[in-house]
Amino acid sequence: MSLVAGIDSSTQSCKIVVCDAASGAVLRSASSPHPDGTEIDPARWWDALQNTVAAIGGLDDVDAVSVGAQQHGMVCIDDTGDVVRDALLWNDTRSSSSARDLVDELGGAAEWAGAVGVVPVAAITAAKLRWLADEEPAHADATAAVCLPHDWLTWRLSGSGDLGALRTDRSDASGTGYFSAADDAYRRDLLELAMRGRSPRLPAVLGPHECAGHTAGGAVLGPGAGDNAAAALGLGAGPGDCIVSLGTSGVVSAVGDAVAHDTEGIVAGFADATGRQLPLVCTLNGAPVLAATAAMLQVDFTEFDRLALSAQPGAEGLVLVPYLEGERSPNLPSSRGALHGITTRNFNSANVARAAVEGLLASMAYCIDKIVDHGIPIDHITLIGGGARSEAVRSLAPAIWGRPVDVPSPGEYVALGAARQAAWTLGGHDAPPKWVSGGGTTYRADTTPWVVDRYRTVQSLTLGQ
Repeated sequence: MSLVAGIDSSTQSCKIVVCDAASGAVLRSASSPHPDGTEIDPARWWDALQNTVAAIGGLDDVDAVSVGAQQHGMVCIDDTGDVVRDALLWNDTRSSSSARDLVDELGGAAEWAGAVGVVPVAAITAAKLRWLADEEPAHADATAAVCLPHDWLTWRLSGSGDLGALRTDRSDASGTGYFSAADDAYRRDLLELAMRGRSPRLPAVLGPHECAGHTAGGAVLGPGAGDNAAAALGLGAGPGDCIVSLGTSGVVSAVGDAVAHDTEGIVAGFADATGRQLPLVCTLNGAPVLAATAAMLQVDFTEFDRLALSAQPGAEGLVLVPYLEGERSPNLPSSRGALHGITTRNFNSANVARAAVEGLLASMAYCIDKIVDHGIPIDHITLIGGGARSEAVRSLAPAIWGRPVDVPSPGEYVALGAARQAAWTLGGHDAPPKWVSGGGTTYRADTTPWVVDRYRTVQSLTLGQ
């Protein structure tokens, strides 16, 4: 039996699954936490990976390994192979003004959308590099290579200190702001624009199952992937499939062949991990909206769900705009959450809980609609992530989104996608192995479009319309 390992280096933790390469059956798994914050020393990711490898019993029996990780993070390396400064993560918003500057300097959002399918916002790597060039020019000068979290971890696993051995894949490269998923090519002119003329080395972009090298133990290294593309691969998503992930952020992505060129900058023209496209909309606010509301109400999640489901649809007029950490979609990094429509009659725990769930789901409906507006078909919605553990979220999602919603059995789908990629790289076949997914439940409900309409009315106040 051949074994493969998939690594998910997320914002919160490092998770590893070891699977049978033929069937995808998970044989063992483990996880270790990452530090909090939006600025992290990459060595902490490596420490967590090593701790997780130890907890899983080692990887000496594994034939191939692949890494999925949080996208956009800026990892700068000097010419000796050392990290120049702590990595800025996707959710670090200090580069908001840098993103606006880049948009203006190229001639507007339409120019960026046409060039790379991505309009810079604070999360995008190019905006972080502009911030570095302006705010820390000495660090920018010392940067000999720029890579992403999964690139850096794959490189460390290879044991190489050669910057020429850095490798990435289309999915993660497409989130940088200087790679075109439509053309499968870097735009070094946009990298140099971001870095004020500097031109550091970039990782070579591998195909979906090209080998990125070998570990010190001889295991084959897959090319890796961004977390959303890895999750899609782990779920076996194909054209017409939409995945809504409620983790730290909220993410809507849809597998297809069409390249998104959204001049608003809401829909990012990302690539998937199979050679297709993965148009994607990401918010800054996901499951933590539920946790914050439950904490404010001083209840656990079970009671929070009970409260939300005990209230009437529409929460008797309460509407929560869930921009607790600012927002990326729409691009309002300085905005804050707001609870609208409070009266002496509706201001109670049940309605507040209901408004939190409906507000979060309505913000995801906004993202779904943006993808559909670009002519990208959505035939099927799958809900994953920590937020999918909420009974209220599962029950109300089809009413808010207007479609049945499949919730698969809980699983580490980013790590599973990375493991499936590792098996694909190991086997060398034209298509990834056909692993059998676990069970799940399909949720249906009468649609409540008026709840979404009311949310959009209140959201327009936040948008300044």
